[in-house]
Amino acid sequence: MSHRTRDDITYPAARKLFERFSTPEEMAEADTCELEVLIRDVGFYRVKTGRIKEISGILLEKYNGRVPEDMESLLGLPGVGRKTANCVLAHTFLKDALAVDTHVHRISNRLGLVETKVPEETETELKKIFPQKYWRHVNILLVKRGQNICRPISPRCEACVLIDMRPKISL
Repeated sequence: MSHRTRDDITYPAARKLFERFSTPEEMAEADTCELEVLIRDVGFYRVKTGRIKEISGILLEKYNGRVPEDMESLLGLPGVGRKTANCVLAHTFLKDALAVDTHVHRISNRLGLVETKVPEETETELKKIFPQKYWRHVNILLVKRGQNICRPISPRCEACVLIDMRPKISL
């Protein structure tokens, strides 16, 4: 549900959803209108409702109702890309995975850690920089920085303790 939706909107919607439907069986069988009401605040809620039902059905049919623990299987689920798959692996299964979203991509480039055009390239390059045992922490740290300090518009450079590390580039 988080795709193109801020965390402060996604988390309450997810909480409402999981309080009402806590298993893939319940979600697959749920009334579409009821699901839509529960997640209405997230962007593209109708599309996401369809994905919830579709993925729930696939989990039941193909994975005995369990979320798969490998990248290939996760990427095979509709609407799941590398960022989502890496988040699931890192935060659900505590595996060494490096999720790159717009915050991580933007900040890594602003700090001069990488010079990449797309998040997939950023993931590859960051994996060369950070030891594997830290990969799952990179996303959390840089996302918080991106939300509070290194914002896309009006970054708060005066509050950044890393400002001296950053290459002299225009924001």
